[in-house]
Amino acid sequence: MNRNSIRRATTCCLTAAVVLTSSSFVSHAAVDAGAGSLISAAQDEVQVDSKQNVAKNSSSTAGVSNTIAKSLTKKSADTSIQEVQNETPKSEYDDIAIAQVDNYVNVRSSASEDGEVLGKLYNNSACTVLGTEGDWYKIHSGDVEGYIKAEFLVLGDAELAKSVGRRVADVKTDALNVRAESNTEAELLGQVPEGEELTVVEEKDGWVKVAIEEGDGWVSGEFVDCSTHYVVAESKEAEEARLKKEEEERKAAEEAARQAEEARRAEEAGRSSSSQTSQSVDTSSSSGTESYSEASSSESSSTDSSASYAAPSGGNGQAVADYACQFIGNPYVWGGTSLTNGADCSGFVMSVYAAFGVSLPHSSSALAGVGYGVSQDAMQPGDIVCYSGHVAIYIGGNTVVHASTEETGIKLTSPANYRGIVAVRRIF
Repeated sequence: MNRNSIRRATTCCLTAAVVLTSSSFVSHAAVDAGAGSLISAAQDEVQVDSKQNVAKNSSSTAGVSNTIAKSLTKKSADTSIQEVQNETPKSEYDDIAIAQVDNYVNVRSSASEDGEVLGKLYNNSACTVLGTEGDWYKIHSGDVEGYIKAEFLVLGDAELAKSVGRRVADVKTDALNVRAESNTEAELLGQVPEGEELTVVEEKDGWVKVAIEEGDGWVSGEFVDCSTHYVVAESKEAEEARLKKEEEERKAAEEAARQAEEARRAEEAGRSSSSQTSQSVDTSSSSGTESYSEASSSESSSTDSSASYAAPSGGNGQAVADYACQFIGNPYVWGGTSLTNGADCSGFVMSVYAAFGVSLPHSSSALAGVGYGVSQDAMQPGDIVCYSGHVAIYIGGNTVVHASTEETGIKLTSPANYRGIVAVRRIF
């Protein structure tokens, strides 16, 4: 091979190296820029590099080199465009991180353990990752934005996010029909009032499958708003406010229970006094006795009729459970609040607690926010157990009492987790 041949071969190798470098540039930059501008940018870079590396070559060799460069650059740019077009759409879970800790991890004001504690992210709670700083993630969750060490979070795991999140359907019509199949002619399983929050089982073709007490059924998607709920971080201020509210509610419940107990004792004392008066009258005269006995009998009959259910006694969860169980067998009535003549699930819970001087909302979803939360494995008698579109009172022994359906009325059900439990709330 003569000297000119060696020079031409070397020139071709240098040109090819420049083009491959440019190909790498296009592939990397295509994610952040438009494809058209990338082609131009890639050609400019190749031309600049080519001039710097082959300026001393002969005009004929440079012409061949430029032809090869343009061909490879166009191919590289076309490949980059194809890569952008075929790029997998970003998943909704890519930026979601789930806390995996024993209890909670602190959210700090800076990427340092010396940073101020802004709030807490509890185990299996979710946050959105905004960026990284060293081995820390900058996150946003609820009303908290700060830093958490990356080792305490699992980022972008769709299956984990789905397992800890809850897909819900918020009812936005007065009485939502829930049907056995996804069509308007299917059997009606039940109805749900506006404002309730139902667990979503499945979504397809404009219909949403939800869980209710009567079973899983379908509702039209136009009457619900679907979203995914996660447990999020609690700010330092929110935690303080929650603890204060819980303490106030505990004190109010204790006071209501004390008053209920005093009323019960006063009633018992009144009955005892009445009984002693009756016995005294019986010793006076036979005519007087007959007259008083009739009146006493009439009063007793009236009292027994209204007092066939014992008045609430005590001021704890067990007293609530005992009182609630007296009404087993009474009817379920949509929208009802009467423990004797009929109540729906939230009306039943509301009325039971009203007997203890505690005011609660007439909504199963709203009841999921009263009192303070406890874990399922820590349930005690009197706790309010919330399900999708339903609510009950725990009585112990893995059993709940609740106004179930029109067919069954108020009844006991075991186990307590016969359906997925959304929340457990404690008043006493």
